[in-house]
Amino acid sequence: MTAIDLATLANRVHGELFARSEEITPSVPLITGASPLADAKPGHITLIDNEKYLPRLESSRAAACVTKQTFPNCPIPQIVVPNPHDAFAQICQIFRPACIVRTATGIHPTAVVAETANVSSTAVIESHANIGEHSVVGERTHIHRGATVMEGCKIGADCQLYPGVVLYPGTVLGDRVVLHANCVLGAHGFGYRMVDGKHVSTAQLGWVEIESDVEIGANTTIDRGTYGATRIGEGTKIDNLVMIGHNCSIGKHNLICSQVGIAGSSSTGDYVVLAGQAGLRDHIHIGSRTMVGAQSGVASDAPEDQILLGSPAIPRMEQATLFAAINRLPEMRKTLKRLEKQVEALKSESTTNE
Repeated sequence: MTAIDLATLANRVHGELFARSEEITPSVPLITGASPLADAKPGHITLIDNEKYLPRLESSRAAACVTKQTFPNCPIPQIVVPNPHDAFAQICQIFRPACIVRTATGIHPTAVVAETANVSSTAVIESHANIGEHSVVGERTHIHRGATVMEGCKIGADCQLYPGVVLYPGTVLGDRVVLHANCVLGAHGFGYRMVDGKHVSTAQLGWVEIESDVEIGANTTIDRGTYGATRIGEGTKIDNLVMIGHNCSIGKHNLICSQVGIAGSSSTGDYVVLAGQAGLRDHIHIGSRTMVGAQSGVASDAPEDQILLGSPAIPRMEQATLFAAINRLPEMRKTLKRLEKQVEALKSESTTNE
C-alpha cells in the first residue's frame, strides 16, 4: 500500500500545506488514499472545491483535503493549489494508477498478427487481439485483448484500443487516439436505393479517418464514407453510444455527448458542442462554436456562435419565448373561455334590447 506524508504530497502537486500546528505531528497518519468527500476513509485525502462543503468535513473521516484557498475553519490540513481538480487528479493517480498499465511490450502468443502487418517493436498487442493484412501499428500503441484491426488499417503512435474495439478495413487513426470498449469504426453506412422493388446497398468504398488526440467512448459507431472518408477532427471528444453516419466531417475539438445521432453527410465546424440525445439530419452544417442543447433536433444549417434548443432546434432566446408562451397556455385558455362567455352574454343582451 502506498503511503505518503502530507508535505511530500504537497510538493508533488506544487501546493502549499496549511494546518493548525497541532495537526502536523507524528501522530497524524500518512496519506494512504484519495477519494471524494462522501467516500473518504481514514488516511484519505479529499477534494474541497467550494466553501459550502466545509460542514461536511465534520462527519468525514478524511485526513486532509485539496483546496483552492485557505479555509480558516477547516478542521483538517489543506493542500492549497491554483487548480484543485488538476492537483487532486494527480494525487488520485499516485494512489490509483491509471488503468493504462504497460508492464511489457510485444505481441501476446495468442494474438493473431498477419505476416504483412507492420507492428512497432514498442507496441503492445494483448491476448486474442487480431491485426489484419498490411495494417500498421505505431510506436507505443496498446491494442488490448480481443480488439480487431482488419486489413489495411493505419494506427499512429501512443494509441489505446480497448477490448472489443473493431476497426473495419482501411481505418486510419492519428496519434494518441483512445478508443473505448466495443466502439466500431468503419462499418457500412445506412445507404440504400430501390431496385426492382428491393433495397440495394449503395457503394461503401470509403473509410474512417480519426485525427490525433481524439477520444471515442464505448459502443460508439462511426460509418465509413461512400467513396471517401468519414472524418473526425483533431482533439474531438466523443461520449459513449454515439452514432455518426457515413460521409460526415466533424471539426476539431468538438464535444459530442452520449446518444447523439448524426445523419450522413453532415458536418460541424470547430469547438461545436452537441449535448445528450441531440440529433442532426443529413446534409447539414453546424457552424463553429455553436452549442446544440440536449434532445434538440437540428433540421437545417446552423451559423457560428449560436445556442440552439428544441426540436426543431432554434436559437435559445426564441425557444425561451416559445417555452414561456406554452407555459401560459392553460391561463390563456381560461381567459379565452371567460371572454367567450362575456361575448355570448353581450350578444344575448343585444338581442333582448332589439
